[in-house]
Amino acid sequence: MYSYEQRRVAIELCCRYGGRAAAAVRALGYPSVKQLKRWHLHYLRTGEIPEQKQRQSRYTDNQKARAVRHYFETGQCLAHTKRSLGYPNLDLLRSWIDAVADQKTGPQPTTGRAVPFSHTEKQQAVIQLGSRDGSAAAVAERIGVSRCTLYKWRDQLLDEKAKPTLKKSTDKPASGEADALRAEVKALEKRVHELQLEHDILVKASEIVKKDGGVNLQTLSNQEKTLLVDALKGAYRLSELLKAVQLPRSSYYYQREALQRPDKYAEARQAIARIFDNNYRCYGYSRIGQSLRQGGTPLSETVVRRLMTEEGLVVGSASRRRFSTYRGEISPAPENIIARDFQSPAPNEKWLTDITEFPVSDGKVYLSPMIDCFDGLAVSWSISASPNAELVNAMLDEAISTLAPGERPVVHSDRGCHYRWPGWLKRLEAAGLTRSMSRKGCTPDNAACEAFFGRLKVEFFCARQWTGTTMEQFIAELDAYIRWYNETRIKMSLGGRSPVEYRQDLGIAA
Repeated sequence: MYSYEQRRVAIELCCRYGGRAAAAVRALGYPSVKQLKRWHLHYLRTGEIPEQKQRQSRYTDNQKARAVRHYFETGQCLAHTKRSLGYPNLDLLRSWIDAVADQKTGPQPTTGRAVPFSHTEKQQAVIQLGSRDGSAAAVAERIGVSRCTLYKWRDQLLDEKAKPTLKKSTDKPASGEADALRAEVKALEKRVHELQLEHDILVKASEIVKKDGGVNLQTLSNQEKTLLVDALKGAYRLSELLKAVQLPRSSYYYQREALQRPDKYAEARQAIARIFDNNYRCYGYSRIGQSLRQGGTPLSETVVRRLMTEEGLVVGSASRRRFSTYRGEISPAPENIIARDFQSPAPNEKWLTDITEFPVSDGKVYLSPMIDCFDGLAVSWSISASPNAELVNAMLDEAISTLAPGERPVVHSDRGCHYRWPGWLKRLEAAGLTRSMSRKGCTPDNAACEAFFGRLKVEFFCARQWTGTTMEQFIAELDAYIRWYNETRIKMSLGGRSPVEYRQDLGIAA
């Protein structure tokens, strides 16, 4: 009933509408909703377009022949044959008889009467045929002959010269309109074909080339156009596909040959994906290129960036509200000694600190690190479920314990209340450290520490899903990330080395 192409289009539209068969039927005008649901279910189960089922006849050829033979041998009465044999209905029996008469292979119809029909009776029958109220079959049944016999009498009795004249008089006036209609139908069919081709190209661009539905074909590369042509070559001619995507035939065959060549970057793709996954999926093309060079696979950053794009390796990004501990000026603030100069010629000369938060399923987790301006090393850090004094004091005690005799770094922070409480001030005074504070509400004054938090959020927190993670699990994961940040994560400003590796190369204890 429906061609393979019609079934394919209906199933694709149903899939695009999320399985809503009624919406697809309204858009196409065919088939029934139930039938489209059966096609769609068959496609989901097997992945193939369902074949058109041929309805099997209820009766065998022997039964058909027996019924036709009985009809002709018993007076050509449809009702009598049905009552005698018990099958079929009158319309079906009539179609069997017509088929035999058209092929002229069945038994010759007989009147079943002792006296054949006279010329006058045939004329009366033809007159009834011409002035009938019902169907020709009903007239033939009343007379007791087949419909074919009735039309045969008409052809014999009508003037043979009148019939051609009649046909000419009826066909000639409409011949011009028929030609115009046929030309219009061909033009419409051609336009529908072109629109269908354009639609299929856009759909394939979304599926294969990963372009959106409004893609401009002019922006596609020749290789992408070749993939589209190969995908649609089974449904359209190659010449019209090349014309539609504006791809020269020579370029098409060149790109086909290029696609069949082995990928010389196959191993590099695997190495890039491995480095990306093993480093919290946060390495961009610069650091991945540096890792490849360190591993003995030198690739330009342009090639690395292209391979990452083709493999879908994208570093996540997010912007979140910054945590603030500012509670007003509760005590005099010291001078901003750092003055946005975050460069340090030696370790343990300039330290930066701040607090940030991470919302997880069980609540919020707070991190307080101490960052060395020399190489960005996290000298110490503390993690807690509460932003209390113990959070910053424990971090400061651990940082002070790493100092060698005579080292007195400047400790820079924002104007949060944690850095004005007596416990913090006592520890700094006892260790001989110098305080420095940012101006009120001026985040850039502590930009290096804020940059550490930004990398931490993008690479570790925002790039992963933490639903169902307990607070203890998250704290363990966060601690592991900071250790990886110190020991493994390469920094391009340090020559492609981690802070610990950089200090080891300089002979400085980390």
